[in-house]
Amino acid sequence: MQHHPSPNPEEQQFELLIEGLLEQQYGFCDDFIDPETVAGLRDNLLRFYDAGAMHPAGVGRHFDYQKNTQVRGDVIRWIEPDSEDPFERRFLERVQAFIRYLNQSCYAGINDFEFHYAFYEQHSFYKRHLDQFKSNKGRKFSLVTYLNENWQESDGGNLSLYLDATKQEDLYPVGGRTVFFKSDEIEHEVHPSHTRYRISIAGWLKRV
Repeated sequence: MQHHPSPNPEEQQFELLIEGLLEQQYGFCDDFIDPETVAGLRDNLLRFYDAGAMHPAGVGRHFDYQKNTQVRGDVIRWIEPDSEDPFERRFLERVQAFIRYLNQSCYAGINDFEFHYAFYEQHSFYKRHLDQFKSNKGRKFSLVTYLNENWQESDGGNLSLYLDATKQEDLYPVGGRTVFFKSDEIEHEVHPSHTRYRISIAGWLKRV
């Protein structure tokens, strides 16, 4: 993947994600999404959760396997690409701007995406896995944005990225933080929080 950086200061956050991916197999940016949008998305997610409008992952569209609570325990709600919600629109516009930049600077060929809200109850987890299915090779990059308020390391709930047989990186789900890595290469794991629920938007940049 070739990379041609731009000096445009508005794209420095995109550069953080891309340069991290190229140099250490993952990138992260702590202010990829502005605080107002993070708060709006958080409110959306909690409203959906309270209304019973989120469902166990592994059930419904885009999945070809059955729910398995031994592997994962989150509940999700897909974000429609044509959403009218102002915070979802702002988030998706940000993602689309990043895709344009990624395609222009790295010739990534991304032409689709999908994202969902994810709610992990206290003690819930997602065991070590890859994001790409054997039956569907379309997912090229994973992008996770956290929506938690005032997260502390003592809360747990960290994301482990398994970069090779001996190297593991841990990132905590601080609100506004976005993590970026290759869906078909990086195995990762969501560890349980023993103090509180854990919320995010997870999704994939795709080539279809």
